[in-house]
Amino acid sequence: MMRSMFSGVSGLRAHQARLDVIGNNIANVNTVGYKASRVTFQEVFSQTLRGSGAPDTSTGRGGTNPMQIGLGMGVASVDMQFTRGSVQRTDNPTDLSIEGEGMFIVRGGSADAYRFTRAGNFTVDKMGNLVASNGMSVYGWQYHEADPNNPGARIFDTERNVEPINIYADSYNGNKKIIAPHSTDQVALSGNLNLNDAVADPPVILPLTVFDAFGNEYKIEVQFQQSGVDHVWNYTITEADGINRFTDVPGTITFDDTPGNEGKAIDATGGAAGAGLVRDITLDLSTIDSALTDINFDLDLSKITQYATDSSAKVYSANGYNSGTLVTFNIGTDGVITGIYSNGQQQPLGLVALASFENSAGLQKVGENMYIATSNSGDFKKPTRPGGEGLGTLNPGTLEMSNVDLSKEFTEMITTQRGFQANSRIITTTDEMLNELVNIKR
Repeated sequence: MMRSMFSGVSGLRAHQARLDVIGNNIANVNTVGYKASRVTFQEVFSQTLRGSGAPDTSTGRGGTNPMQIGLGMGVASVDMQFTRGSVQRTDNPTDLSIEGEGMFIVRGGSADAYRFTRAGNFTVDKMGNLVASNGMSVYGWQYHEADPNNPGARIFDTERNVEPINIYADSYNGNKKIIAPHSTDQVALSGNLNLNDAVADPPVILPLTVFDAFGNEYKIEVQFQQSGVDHVWNYTITEADGINRFTDVPGTITFDDTPGNEGKAIDATGGAAGAGLVRDITLDLSTIDSALTDINFDLDLSKITQYATDSSAKVYSANGYNSGTLVTFNIGTDGVITGIYSNGQQQPLGLVALASFENSAGLQKVGENMYIATSNSGDFKKPTRPGGEGLGTLNPGTLEMSNVDLSKEFTEMITTQRGFQANSRIITTTDEMLNELVNIKR
């Protein structure tokens, strides 16, 4: 008779544990990045009253099944459900959610263990560190170099170890709150020069600003005028203030008149070097200050045409800029943090890294929306950039919310309550039977 009471007690304990998990799930229904847990039950050891008996073919007697009485039940597992939660739009530039697999990497310091989280509610502290809500640094890469396949672009060396991301400064790039000036080295022109213009007509003037290595700007003009020779135009480059420090200009540009190629630029002269339609132009700055470096830029004339229509020549592109200060930044779906500066320039400031595990459900919760690796989750392997090696991309300006399903939790709560009540009835019924047994002798 006592077996039934002990079975009832085990049922109460197991259902109480299940209710504890349900209560925690409901409490975290609005917790960023929270992963719900579930409880499964299992029966415990059964007492065997009689073993099984095999059939006897000689006597024709059949076999008998074992006779066992169970001794209650217990908790089999508390499993973490790593399904993705819904996404909440915040428009905060440092809020991130992951579209797919992967976890953010955070750490409290160089002596601390790596921790992992799906909660991307990050902020930037006064020192420029990208940090989680508990102050732990978000890890990724900051070292970048020129992209050989895309001149002017930068790529991150993801073979390096990850390190804390700082928006304002790092050991590779120095002070990232200011972007250094860049001397003009590429100028391209485009548009049309009117075939019917005469030598006496006013020149076609293109205003342009170029920069030296210190960020000083110089207003210049490129002028085109008919030379008097068919399909040949003169061009000259002068400074807007009337001082002319350009060397080896003026020059000429020649247009084709062969059938099928009429009006296309085919040759140019002028400039200290260069070939064809790209001329090497120099602005001599030594007369201003001997410490200044001359501005040398390639003048690309290949996009200029000569047709019988109004002149429309203009500056197609020109690089170079003065220094600028960091105004804001954004984070792309690929995890690249891009700074936007007051001079209109942009540069990469860092790259957020993601971690992956063979069994994410095997991670151990350590509070504050953080997890650590365990022997069953698999080791923290090589960090990966978002979108690489099967990992998800980032969704900036959003947060992944809890994956708790309230309707499911309330249903589980009802069944758990009924299970608890049923087990309590076993105990009270057993108690009444024991009371009757004691009352046999009066």
